[in-house]
Amino acid sequence: MERPAWAPRSIDITVPSVARMYDYYLGGSHNFEVDRQAARKAMEFMPGLPKIMQANRAFMRRAVRYAAGEGITQFLDIGSGIPTFGNVHEVAQEADPRARVMYVDHDPVAVAHSQAVLEGNDHADILAADLRKPREILESPGVHRLIDLNRPVALLLVAILHFVEDADDPYSAVAELREALAPGSLLVLTHASYEGIPLPPERAGGAVDVYKDIRNPLIMRSREEIARFFEGYDMVEPGLVSPPRWRPDSPPEDEDPFAFSGLAGVGRKA
Repeated sequence: MERPAWAPRSIDITVPSVARMYDYYLGGSHNFEVDRQAARKAMEFMPGLPKIMQANRAFMRRAVRYAAGEGITQFLDIGSGIPTFGNVHEVAQEADPRARVMYVDHDPVAVAHSQAVLEGNDHADILAADLRKPREILESPGVHRLIDLNRPVALLLVAILHFVEDADDPYSAVAELREALAPGSLLVLTHASYEGIPLPPERAGGAVDVYKDIRNPLIMRSREEIARFFEGYDMVEPGLVSPPRWRPDSPPEDEDPFAFSGLAGVGRKA
């Protein structure tokens, strides 16, 4: 298999990556045939997967604009993925040129690309780290250079927690991050769920099995389980809803039915 110039030498291009599959769903060009095959296999069960990803991204952009409107100028985006059009730093810095953005991802391709995209941007950076080790993120020099944890931060956990298994205790990781944030900080979160998917669960389950097969299990949590991530936060209106229903720019009725899959919300730390 030909290794493209942009692919770091250290990565195994024979194993699918969820970050590169996400890039493929969004129409990006930083994915390999192995990623496209896995993504197409998942789409055989859930043809609306690209719509779900687009709805997640659109929610994220609205939430970033909301945070900027609330006077927040610091953004910590964990599980940021491969940069595609309309990234956090673009939306945040358009709203306020002083906005600072720290991206965090453990996928080497996502990190390499983010470094290339962010070159020359003094107010944005990428850290190679894992959500399951919040201490490493919070104590990294990169985060300290850009983010003042004594002032409110918007913490973005968009389409990431459903890749953290219960055995790795995602609730503790999210709580540890919350404890480090100043009052007035926001948690911006989306999570996969069978809720809202316009398919019977057993058919959607076929797509979930594809992720299990590539050893990146997709954990479908219930509304109650997802709401638990917001412990210690007050929900911002309209609460925990399907992505197109969170402060929409256009009538949600116009959206593709798949866009309503999963749940999204923003909480404010008291």
